[in-house]
Amino acid sequence: MLLTMPQLLLLMLGFLVIAILYSSVGFGGGSSYLALLALVFVSFFAIRTTALICNLVVVSGSSYLYWKNEHLDIKKFLPFIITSIPMAFLGARFRLQESTFFSILGVSLIISALALMYQTLYLKKSIEVNPNYPSWVTYALGAGIGLLSGLVGIGGGILLAPILNHMKWDRSIKIAALASFFILVNSVSGIAGLLTQGTFELAWAEALGLIVAVFIGGQIGIRLSLGKLTGNGIKIVTSVLVLLVGVRVLLINGLQFQF
Repeated sequence: MLLTMPQLLLLMLGFLVIAILYSSVGFGGGSSYLALLALVFVSFFAIRTTALICNLVVVSGSSYLYWKNEHLDIKKFLPFIITSIPMAFLGARFRLQESTFFSILGVSLIISALALMYQTLYLKKSIEVNPNYPSWVTYALGAGIGLLSGLVGIGGGILLAPILNHMKWDRSIKIAALASFFILVNSVSGIAGLLTQGTFELAWAEALGLIVAVFIGGQIGIRLSLGKLTGNGIKIVTSVLVLLVGVRVLLINGLQFQF
């Protein structure tokens, strides 16, 4: 084991809380897993691999429950998936400098969060759904976010959901379901990219404990989402989470500020 048992238990607790918060709005928590893992793992390949696997565990359960409750329309979501899978695979094969893609991720998250926050707090009277977008928009969004998600080792839903909420692409619960499914397929594609590139690296003892933690947290969070959160509630939680993660990733991982 790379960690002592007390260290692992503390990390598991952190992953449990992250999984509860993120799964409540359809996310897997990959960006925050990356941040915590960076504190305890030396190998960045191990960090990316572990974050993607934890993502996969959380959103697998979330996607199933969204589908069971008829919020997951796979046919409608297919254009996003078709272009995102190959681009996530390609992105995972690139070897960028860590500071470069953390800076890209941080800026992207901050912009997305602020746009969604503005829409939710100041444009409350506008309709929630405005589906009049040409089909090429969904393909382009899927490709762009798929590539970025592969580059930085996350599923991409945390980037996609704020954009679609801002576009009023569908109801908030439907967007959360899409974000979850989007993260699922791109996490699988990203892991495949790591495997083919020879950069799949996992500390199995620690990973098993973290998988248990995120599975439990994910099941709690998705049930909170389905039972308690309104459309605006989902948007507010989404924007706050995305903003906090974006600032943290940009300052500490991207620009490497020391506090």
